[in-house]
Amino acid sequence: MSAQLSIEEFSLVFRTRDGTVQALQDVSFAIARGEVMGVVGESGSGKSVLAYAILGLQDAAATVLGGRIMFGGLDMLAADEAALAAVRGRELAMIFQSPRTALNPIRKVGVQIEDILREHANLPSRELRRHAIEALARVRIPDPERRYDSYPFELSGGMCQRVMIAMALACAPSLLIADEPTTGLDVTTQAVIMDLIRDMSREARMATLLITHDLGLAGEYCDRIAVMHAGHVVEVAPVETLLRRPAHPYTQQLLAATPTPRSTVETLVSIPGQLPDLRGTLAPCRFSTRCVRHLPLCDETPLPWTMREAGHLVRCRVPL
Repeated sequence: MSAQLSIEEFSLVFRTRDGTVQALQDVSFAIARGEVMGVVGESGSGKSVLAYAILGLQDAAATVLGGRIMFGGLDMLAADEAALAAVRGRELAMIFQSPRTALNPIRKVGVQIEDILREHANLPSRELRRHAIEALARVRIPDPERRYDSYPFELSGGMCQRVMIAMALACAPSLLIADEPTTGLDVTTQAVIMDLIRDMSREARMATLLITHDLGLAGEYCDRIAVMHAGHVVEVAPVETLLRRPAHPYTQQLLAATPTPRSTVETLVSIPGQLPDLRGTLAPCRFSTRCVRHLPLCDETPLPWTMREAGHLVRCRVPL
């Protein structure tokens, strides 16, 4: 199955007054059409930095040290701004963490969808309103004709998130990046939003990258999961394999710290320590100072990838 998005040994740093922050190092994985790929890890592990890098929206302080990001046949790191602008919003779309801050508060939501269509869909002006209303209807917003004229402050958080999804899907992209799309939503609304994203992915054979700190959410909605820690991808596996047979100590501890319907305060286990300072010299395994299985050979470089079984890769010298 050919990859819609392929990331190969991608590394990125931030130059700051306090030193160089090694935000991403040798990140590699691929996503196929129709697949939902989850990227999970603690806050600060580099998930959102990776999302913006895929879009070609690096901060001015960012420097790409190496690697490739291929979207279809386009090299996102070598492409000029005109080529990137041509695919953003049309072939490559993103749902941002906070819909209330991502939406323009003084423009009607229907008009904001029209802006996307006007830029990328090459539609006659008289057709824009109809297509915007159809986009709202596709994400199951009740009475889309009336909601077209609503402002973001008039809608609930869940409705605003649906509007963001409508904007992202308006031009039928081949890749959707959903960055913590359920943040701040109640449990029922979370399920509705995630069901919607999964259904859209299946129906349109759209590759979907779901970024979340919630391993339970990723386990329910993703086909495969990549686990990130401190700028490293440490494990990639089909979701059932990862949940049943985690190989990296960090993945195992993430699972132990994830609440389930049977969890109690006594059974939940916190992950010891904290993410390392990403400035200066770092150990080959950035989890080594928090790992109960750490051995001297873990400090040897390079840190290898090991194939546990078909499709299950782990980056660890003493996997479980």
